[in-house]
Formats: sequence, structure tokens, C-alpha cells
Amino acid sequence: MADFYSQEIEVHFDREPLIEKKPGLPSAFTWRGQEYEIVELVKEWHDYQPRGKSKTTYEKERGSYWVRSAEKRGSWGVGRDYYRVRTQAGEIFDIYYDRAPVKGRKGSWVLYRKVGEDKT
Repeated sequence: MADFYSQEIEVHFDREPLIEKKPGLPSAFTWRGQEYEIVELVKEWHDYQPRGKSKTTYEKERGSYWVRSAEKRGSWGVGRDYYRVRTQAGEIFDIYYDRAPVKGRKGSWVLYRKVGEDKT
């Protein structure tokens, strides 16, 4: 059974991302003062669907064709990139990058949930 947190985290990269819109998988993250080293990418998925007010505005301005197109590749500030990761301690977490700008032009990283642990 998963434990849900949905709390913002600080991420660390071995090499800084070239593109803010798609930063990719970090090498580690800090949550509640503890650093977690990511040792394995278990699964990756993306959701670029505009939601709520932004979807309505986007459809009005550009039409439904552009909304469908954006859902495939993502528009700036819309969508999330999800990663299921295994940490050095064997814990498995789902984290995501929310592309909606929070501070300036950057999105935010969130620890969504703890999925489980290796029992080895």
C-alpha cells in the first residue's frame, strides 16, 4: 500500500539540465532534511494534458487541434513528468516535476508517494 505525501522536494543533478522544460531524472533528492540517492529508474511516464482553466483558455485561443498536439509533447508550463525511483536504501518513491512555473520560470519537484521498499 502506498503512502501519499505530495510534498515539495529539493533535487540534485550530477549535471545541470540543459532544458528547464524537461530536466530529466535527478541523481538525488532531499526530503524532510534527509538526502536520498537515486540508484535506479523503475518507471517513467508523462502527463501533458492541460487542466481546468488553462485547458479552457488554450482551447479558446488555439482550438482543440492544438490541445491534442500539446498533450503529446507538452507546452511550456503545462504537465508533469513522473519517475518511479529506487533509492540507495531500497525505498521506492514516485516523484514528479510539475512544469507549472512557481518561482520565476521554473517548475517544482514533488515527492508524490512512497510505493514500497525492497525486503532484501
